[in-house]
Amino acid sequence: MSLCTSQRPIMPDSSSSSSPPPPCSPIWLLPHIKLHFFARIRRFLRLKAARKRCGSSGGVDVASSTARGVNNEVVVQALERESEDESAVLQRSVKKLHFGSWLEKEMAVKEIEKLAREDGKTRKFLAQLGVIPVLVAMAASEVATQRRVAVTALIELANGTYTNKALMLEAGILSKLPQNIDTVDELTRREFAELLLSLSSLANNTQFPLASSESTLPFLLSILQSSSSVETKELCLGTTYNISTVLDHAGALVSSGFLQTLLTLSTTKELSEKALATLGHLVVTLMGKKAMENSPMVPESLIEILTWEDKPKCQELSAYILMILGHQNSTQRERMAKSGIVQVLLEVSLLGSPLAQKRAIKLLQWFKDERQANMRPHSGPQTGRIAMGSPVNPREAQEGKKMMKNLVKQSLYKNMEVITRRANIAAVHSSSKLKALVISTSSKSLPY
Repeated sequence: MSLCTSQRPIMPDSSSSSSPPPPCSPIWLLPHIKLHFFARIRRFLRLKAARKRCGSSGGVDVASSTARGVNNEVVVQALERESEDESAVLQRSVKKLHFGSWLEKEMAVKEIEKLAREDGKTRKFLAQLGVIPVLVAMAASEVATQRRVAVTALIELANGTYTNKALMLEAGILSKLPQNIDTVDELTRREFAELLLSLSSLANNTQFPLASSESTLPFLLSILQSSSSVETKELCLGTTYNISTVLDHAGALVSSGFLQTLLTLSTTKELSEKALATLGHLVVTLMGKKAMENSPMVPESLIEILTWEDKPKCQELSAYILMILGHQNSTQRERMAKSGIVQVLLEVSLLGSPLAQKRAIKLLQWFKDERQANMRPHSGPQTGRIAMGSPVNPREAQEGKKMMKNLVKQSLYKNMEVITRRANIAAVHSSSKLKALVISTSSKSLPY
């Protein structure tokens, strides 16, 4: 039995220039009909806007009006031809993408990439025509050229469009990531990393299925641990940073081995800032903090980053992580002190950025309070505890305080000399500045 028997016949409309499609159109014609409809709508809107622009200016005399009328007609015809050409390219490309051979599909994808680069409306219109699922399927092709052009087109379609990104995730683009990056070339790695970075902007939403994806984190980690280019690793670090903004993802990142990799990359100046920013998200979680405390690279690598005077942002992030690790943790502060952090903090507190100075001073205050607490019950002048039979001479007590103050000033002056040598400050300027600082410094502001 024919499928057309249950449908009402559609009578042709004599007022219309084109007859509607027959009620029993084959299934494969439906996308073409939809494409033709959208093309006519776009053409109508463009011609309408062109006529409105051309007819908005008023005339003064008949001759000028006639001339403008001719010019307007020429503009309208030119826009009409342009619209017809673009619509023809669009129709042809989408039709070949859906029903063409593999070679035709590849050529169609290149045309779609050019069209998607125009504006946001074109990108949304292409998504409405159903090109995204086909491109996502092509992204997993075994043919390198087809896979590359498909990923490039997806990058253009995802540019600035939330809906298109959600459609790509819904079509399963995360499952199309290469499971073994050794099988793809460097350019393909970079393009996949760029597309993944664009999609990771949805990490704060439920549309980004990180938990259900088995290839996203292994793909990122394998590139970060490989010999890929710095540009490709930067893209992957940006994706990792976006994922780490959701604290629920911290457990998956730590258990996958990202923390140690991020610590290793943080020692590379080109990648340090993004790696430290991601570590700053992980360290505020319980699992991330414990893993960082047990790492053999902590705190030495973070203290080394504090000495990077040409990377103030890295100094700020490193000081922030050290503050989180050392907060109410005497064991970590003891490890930091043995690693020589106090001298480095002195340098940062004088020569670092305002934020780095603030964090360095806070850390120094912790070490100062802890040192005073350790020294008070053992040795040194004790206030409030006077031995029986030993009268206190006010003159001797004053001389003792003066002597202690001189010793502390000498110790601080030596530290300042070390700082000036490392900072390569001019000798005359630094000497006068540091001497003035030593004279005006009291024992209450010392880090010990």
